[in-house]
Amino acid sequence: MAASSVAVPAMILFLPPLLLLLLLVAWKRSRRGNAARHVVVVVLGDIGRSPRMQYHALSLAKCGFSVILLGFCSSKPRDDLLHNDRIQIVCLTELQRLAVGPRLLQYGVKVVYQSVHLMWKLMWTEPASYIFLQNPPGLPAIAVCLFVGCVCGSKLVIDWHNYGYSIMGLVHGPHHPLVLLAKWYEKVCGRLSHLNLCVTNAMREDLAENWAIRAVTVYDKPASFFRETPLDLQHLLFMKLGRTYPAFRAPAGPSDSRIERSAFTERDMQSGVVTCSSGRPALLVSSTSWTEDEDFSILLTALEKYDQLRCDGERLPALVCVITGKGPLKEFYSGLINKKHLQHVQVCTPWLEAEDYPLLLGSADLGVCLHKSSSGLDLPMKVVDMFGCCLPVCAVKFRCLHELVKHEENGLVFEDAAQLATQLQTLFSKFPDPAGKLSQFRKNLRSSKILRWDESWEQTVLPLVAGT
Repeated sequence: MAASSVAVPAMILFLPPLLLLLLLVAWKRSRRGNAARHVVVVVLGDIGRSPRMQYHALSLAKCGFSVILLGFCSSKPRDDLLHNDRIQIVCLTELQRLAVGPRLLQYGVKVVYQSVHLMWKLMWTEPASYIFLQNPPGLPAIAVCLFVGCVCGSKLVIDWHNYGYSIMGLVHGPHHPLVLLAKWYEKVCGRLSHLNLCVTNAMREDLAENWAIRAVTVYDKPASFFRETPLDLQHLLFMKLGRTYPAFRAPAGPSDSRIERSAFTERDMQSGVVTCSSGRPALLVSSTSWTEDEDFSILLTALEKYDQLRCDGERLPALVCVITGKGPLKEFYSGLINKKHLQHVQVCTPWLEAEDYPLLLGSADLGVCLHKSSSGLDLPMKVVDMFGCCLPVCAVKFRCLHELVKHEENGLVFEDAAQLATQLQTLFSKFPDPAGKLSQFRKNLRSSKILRWDESWEQTVLPLVAGT
């Protein structure tokens, strides 16, 4: 009797959602004829900070597919994506972390909410031939997309950027039960996908050997808008940034011990060559998501050593160091930066609009990458973008970096702050001499004829989905 008294209210509670789900399934199946040239791209993260998935969407649209792009809308994507008639952005609502309760409970509530919310959004979208999913984050997105794919006849394509469990391991430790559960989840669910893409050959081999997942390597490639910035656009960019960030402002009076920022524009606008042999500060750029897999104390320590060398009379240019990006550790590192007392180095940490970031890279003299893969199997897309702008790079060493950065050819590889400081001293010792090593790296990049994203995508991914 007690059991029946509980069962009846439970049936009344769950019957409407179940009926609605069945109606949605019937509706989706009735519209399967529209799915052949339709794809859903899913990012369980900020679309504006997921360039590779934006590129997938743009390439699919260029090749005649209609695309729905699902993700968080925290920052603005590129204008060419926003204004593309074949691409519709559907915003997911991000659940803010609960302020009370055990951390495991907070995480569980977030996963349940994301599962229901993502499933609801996917069920209401047009039926798709493929669901492209970025991993990580894959919990709970892989399972949800697999379920929706089974219901609606969509094929799941997982684009492996890294392993989610390895990123969790940076916070909780590799043997934490939650990390081990996440690893099992990725392994099991990943095997159920129709197609797998990955970012390096090392990851492709690891997926095959340890997870029995066959994947196709699709290297990150720079989009066409990553290129060297013309001098007139450099000037406009510096003027725009100078309205917000003091490091880009010209000094109002006589020069002092700080940086003469106005010298950035002391160039011959006709020939495009630097007209000043001294005085112009060098522009160093790094970009980051401010997460645990990037140790920016390495760069800050190297900048201190560089600043001391210049104070000791070394013939080195002053530096403007721009670190772009958003992320959880930005406040922590901003505090460290504010405590530094550098005389010949200025550090600023702006968040740039999508259209300004390529212009900044194309205006810079050197890029620095501190991405140290949690799995050792992915490559930093920021370096790909820098190379697209023919910008030489100093990058911290990890397992498969050699697939991208060629030491002493297109940049330098370092292991600690002391090595980075030495490399900065070497590269800028003859700045901006065209015969210097920095200029030679740039010449090597110019002559390498870097393959662009559209060409690479059409060679590797299009043949895999063109038969739909």
